[in-house]
Amino acid sequence: MRASHFGTSVAPHIWEPATNRMIRLTLSIAFGVVALTAIAVRADSITAKGSDTLVILAQKWAEVYMAEHPNTKIQVTGGGSGTGFAALQNHTTDLCNASRPIKSKEVLACIKVFRKRPTEYKVALDGLSVYVNESNPVRSLTVAQLKDIFTGRTENWKEVGGEDAPIVLYSRENSSGTYEFFKQSILDGADYSARAQTMPGTAAVLQAVGKDTNGIGYGGVAYGSGARALPVSKAAGLPAIAPTEENVVNGSYPIWRYLYIYVNPALDTGEIAHYLNWIRSDAGQDIVKNVGYFPLPKASRN
Repeated sequence: MRASHFGTSVAPHIWEPATNRMIRLTLSIAFGVVALTAIAVRADSITAKGSDTLVILAQKWAEVYMAEHPNTKIQVTGGGSGTGFAALQNHTTDLCNASRPIKSKEVLACIKVFRKRPTEYKVALDGLSVYVNESNPVRSLTVAQLKDIFTGRTENWKEVGGEDAPIVLYSRENSSGTYEFFKQSILDGADYSARAQTMPGTAAVLQAVGKDTNGIGYGGVAYGSGARALPVSKAAGLPAIAPTEENVVNGSYPIWRYLYIYVNPALDTGEIAHYLNWIRSDAGQDIVKNVGYFPLPKASRN
């Protein structure tokens, strides 16, 4: 039914009981609270993906931080540094854990997606270690000897002062930052030997070497249980240096590196920024040492 006044149609006023208006107002407020709560939950949920080298440390950071901040949920997964960078570009992770610096092509991919270079944070130091079985009589190797071993030029332990036995190589998958770092730092970019057995993580490398008297592998210093880390010399005639904290911090150990977290700058606010600051604080760096890596010098924490 419509009313007409001076030829103009006017919609009639429909009376609504006060109780109905109150119900609508209550529901509107309720839905608004749910929406705000959902936003808050998303803001306090952090995902970190990438380096298997960093997994044990990242999980410990998350565990301690969540205990101190019960409203924050942090999920940590591995898969390798390359996998982490791909997830960062695809917006499927907030943080990328990496055991190597980002590559130029990965920077360009990030810029293409979120218009800025990802922010890089150094979060720990690592002495990338070369592991042999406890029973192996070899006590040290040079960088040149390691290159020859892992490229396949040296195939028998007797060539480097060991027993007359074939060298069994254990390496990481090519999505691993550790694989990339070792390839560039020790192999000078050359390919690994086709005889190298690819392992899914550093823990798997250590487990294999620990069971194989002729095995040799490499990985983060925090994974040292079950095998022996060899001192390494930069060249023949120079002292062999063990991967200790002092030797890594002063740079005398030849295979030291930073460990990193990368983040889209647009996400580096609120709880994520607070978490990253906490990781580089004294509290976060104490956890680095407890896990078995080495804390950043104070000058490197900014």
